[in-house]
Amino acid sequence: MSTPRRHRVVERLLALVAWSAVIALALIFLFIAREGLPALWHGDVGALFAPRRWPGYDEAAFIWQPVGKPPKLNLVPLLVGSLKVTTLAMVAALPLGVGCAIWVAEIASPRVRAVVKPTIELLAALPSVVVGLFAALVLADVGRRLFGFTYRLNASIAAAGLVLAIVPIIFTVAEDALSSVPQRMREASFALGARRWQTTLFVVVPAAIPGLTAAAVLGFGRAIGETMIILMASGNASVLAPFDPFSSARTMTATIAAELGETVRGGEHWRVLFLLGVLLFVVTSVLNRLGAWATDRLARRLGREVSR
Repeated sequence: MSTPRRHRVVERLLALVAWSAVIALALIFLFIAREGLPALWHGDVGALFAPRRWPGYDEAAFIWQPVGKPPKLNLVPLLVGSLKVTTLAMVAALPLGVGCAIWVAEIASPRVRAVVKPTIELLAALPSVVVGLFAALVLADVGRRLFGFTYRLNASIAAAGLVLAIVPIIFTVAEDALSSVPQRMREASFALGARRWQTTLFVVVPAAIPGLTAAAVLGFGRAIGETMIILMASGNASVLAPFDPFSSARTMTATIAAELGETVRGGEHWRVLFLLGVLLFVVTSVLNRLGAWATDRLARRLGREVSR
């Protein structure tokens, strides 16, 4: 086989592999949508997203109780629980991951960097069930002794376990973004008399903003899609308490994992669980697109400022 023909074969094989991933993703979404979207037109849409009684706000008006008679399948407690746990985790993980990345990329010595960077990245290799077990058995006891939690397993404990899972992702992407900043920008800052911390904060970090934004988006997507850690450490009570980090929480992913195996195939509960999958798919897709858009826009603006 001639060299040009061999190159064409390799190119077509690579294109086939790339398109197979796209097709597999589309088929997964079609399957989930086929099972979940009928819940919107065959069921009571108002019962899924609106309170069971008006007027006024009442926590008891939003209920997820699929085994009740009649079943109550309101999705609001699950949406609130997912956002609460994810927000708590991001509030802790984002500054921790980015701060560690700045320290490793700009301040630490090469010898320390060679030890710290692989150690943090090794956390990503821990199975979710191990992190969840650690959160449920260790972090929950420590938190209860220190803060006197009413509920031993709650949203803050799940968020603490989630931090261990998403910090390596944020750290890795952020550290790569900081390390990719051209060295000449640092040297120019030093030549103007800036100190190291001034160069890091006012030159390197602004130049790496697109990569730091991508790290935040990837971390958020990883957090909102996590299942096992939250299932083991959040308490799994569908309590609508958006501003109470120490109450139990039930997320969309944990609900799917806990209840899908015990539902009647094709029933209302089955379809609502798949509808949760559709919502998760849409949320993560929108987040990825927003992250890509923000990253591209920031990169173009940074390029124009540097060119000036």
